[in-house]
Amino acid sequence: MVILIGAESATGKTLMAQNLLETYKIPYLSADHLKMGLYRANNNCGFNPSDGNAVIEKHLFPVIKGIVDTNIENKQSIIIEGCYIFPNRIKEFSSEHRKQIISVFMGFSREYIERNFRTGVQKYRNVIEERGYSDDRTIEYFIEANEKFKAMCIESDVRYFEIDNDYIADVAKIYKWIESEIEKGRDD
Repeated sequence: MVILIGAESATGKTLMAQNLLETYKIPYLSADHLKMGLYRANNNCGFNPSDGNAVIEKHLFPVIKGIVDTNIENKQSIIIEGCYIFPNRIKEFSSEHRKQIISVFMGFSREYIERNFRTGVQKYRNVIEERGYSDDRTIEYFIEANEKFKAMCIESDVRYFEIDNDYIADVAKIYKWIESEIEKGRDD
């Protein structure tokens, strides 16, 4: 089984992956670590770490797809999380492999960002990992990015979870859904 977690920056993808690792003992891979590994191995890899998500995703997705396909073929489980996991790419997996993938796409509503930008979105962006740089992205940036990601999920006809009211309660619904998907099995 493979769990893919895609969302915009600062939504709690890495925290979710860490919690799933602790609950299910499934290792996870951060697409950010993959990005930096590729760039540090060859800074002529076709992207710069500061490029936009769409530019980086074009280079990372073939690698992520290869990792997912290999894990499924080897009957191994993995969680992969990152802002470079786009919902429109799920259709690129074979129908047999899609049965083994639990796709989680999530984001913040405009209202949630407006109410919680400083106290929630920005304050908790380093919960799992220490990012040694300041985040000067604006509230407008986060609203636009999350709205675009939601539209991409709707257009791609994938399940989308919106964090709208209470972060803990809304994310608990996602964990509950993942648990139900794991329990019923993905190969039925």
